[in-house]
Amino acid sequence: MKIDPRKPADLSAQIAQAIRDAIVSGELIVDERLPSEAELADQFEVSRPTVREALKRLAAQSLIRTQRGATGGAFVNRLSFEDAYSQQITTSTLLLSMNTVSFDTACEARYALERACARLSSERRTADQLATMRAEIFRQAQPGLTDEAFCASDVAFHRALVDGARNPVLSYQLAGAVEAMQPLMNMITFTARSREEIISLHTQIADALERGDVEEVDDSLLRLEKYTRKLARDVAEKKRKPA
Repeated sequence: MKIDPRKPADLSAQIAQAIRDAIVSGELIVDERLPSEAELADQFEVSRPTVREALKRLAAQSLIRTQRGATGGAFVNRLSFEDAYSQQITTSTLLLSMNTVSFDTACEARYALERACARLSSERRTADQLATMRAEIFRQAQPGLTDEAFCASDVAFHRALVDGARNPVLSYQLAGAVEAMQPLMNMITFTARSREEIISLHTQIADALERGDVEEVDDSLLRLEKYTRKLARDVAEKKRKPA
């Protein structure tokens, strides 16, 4: 593992990247103990505080864990998809909030992924996941529900749909698309949307899932996508018009 002290990048960031690359390549394996801070400082020819900062970066990414005691130190973590969800959500949120992609492009990608997931969910969803979707539909219909609460319920509904596919790779990919994108979609469209329309579409999706009707699930998600994109266009058009 090497770094280039002549590069402008932060030395701790370079060290973290070097260790990360070693983990990804298999040079460092799961549960393997990393060299001590002093050993890493000597290896990279930097100070121990610089190494410590690099290890903090890796711990924040759940790539390593630290243990205290005589047999302690920093160890390569066994990363799960669940552990990586928060990073995926954070990254997606940043990309969207910085207008790296348009709302329409993000919406298209999100629903394309969710429709692929929904086909599997039609075959694999559990009774508990269907019950969660039904409970969220009931919650969404409650009088006085705040926009924030409606948004959270919307996320929970689609999260249950995604998890019903019982495919951790798809769940990971959709974590950013649903849990980062759905609140943004709601924030953009909440002034124009009809809760009744969304609840109706959610109900159609849940009913089709219960019947195992793959085509109807797909069709309902397509209608929800078209409705969401139309809302966003209507909101944008209204903003462009002079008061």
